[in-house]
Amino acid sequence: MIPGPVDVEPEVLEAMGQPVPPHYGPDWIELYNSVLSDLKSVFQTENDVLIMPGPGSAALDAAMGSLLAPGTRVFMPTNGFFGERMAVIAEANGLEVERVTFQWGKPLDLAMVETRLRSVNADALAVVHHETSTGVLNPLPEIAALARDCGLPLIVDAVSSLGGVELPVDEWGIDLCVSVGNKCLAAPPGVALLSVSERAWERIEMNAARRGWYLDLRTWRQYARDWAGWHPYPTTLPTNNILALEVSLRRMLQEGLAAYQARHRRSAQTVRDGLRRLGFPLFVEEPLAAPIITAVAPYPGRTPEEFAQFLKDQHGILIGGGMGPLWGKMCRVSHMGRANSHEYVTAFLAASEEFIRC
Repeated sequence: MIPGPVDVEPEVLEAMGQPVPPHYGPDWIELYNSVLSDLKSVFQTENDVLIMPGPGSAALDAAMGSLLAPGTRVFMPTNGFFGERMAVIAEANGLEVERVTFQWGKPLDLAMVETRLRSVNADALAVVHHETSTGVLNPLPEIAALARDCGLPLIVDAVSSLGGVELPVDEWGIDLCVSVGNKCLAAPPGVALLSVSERAWERIEMNAARRGWYLDLRTWRQYARDWAGWHPYPTTLPTNNILALEVSLRRMLQEGLAAYQARHRRSAQTVRDGLRRLGFPLFVEEPLAAPIITAVAPYPGRTPEEFAQFLKDQHGILIGGGMGPLWGKMCRVSHMGRANSHEYVTAFLAASEEFIRC
């Protein structure tokens, strides 16, 4: 029940053990295009979608460096570890980052974001949707509307939100939306996912700077166009990871996106109600808390490390700890993958009750 990589269904895991298929040829291309179509349904987009071997940070790196030339300015409101990570990635690409920082565990203040944004000459806006380090769900629809009003391309870290909460990329006008297979999509780690709008492609093509080859999205677009029939990507793909993602996406879409998201909400609510009954304070309360993880403050008189160690040693249950300045101040319980099943939720709450009685 850690915040990723998540525990996946046996059917998904079995795909990892199949004979390794080649990453080209008619059979593979048919499956690959089917996965792209399913991903478009989850992103709720008609944009191009790329499957990039690597972690979400690789796709964020590619998005920043491809869209923006060194010396240009990106406006970035941050309220957690992964917002700060995004800023570091931007700076590593030679961008000027206009940070607006907020307290970890609190949402972005829209009025302050708007005031600051309108006072600077920014070239893009970048934001984390679900801040996995705290469990806060940032107000992305309003941020996206602000970006549109200011005429700025929008880059979104949706690494741990895609699939778990509503995220209609086209409706909200997101230009570059980054996610992964190993969070709410409930597949093993190994692939990053990236939705690229036509406006983003226009900006990318206008960027005179080129930084490398693999992380330049123009490389990926060239192969998608020129080698579409047999090899529409520039490198070898982790084909078994994509087989596993295909199984998970199929299960997800058969259930229905709305029902799948509702399952996350139900499990989160059950866990939070149970923890409150036991006397655990929550680090983030509704409606700020995303139904993707639950951030738990220490039980009175006990430490988060004691709680996590007890769950692991006595029940084989893994949960996450705090990150950065929140280390030792909270725990994080995932509702992604199998962690949102009745079996996992019941076992976790029973073990939590045993912890406070021992």
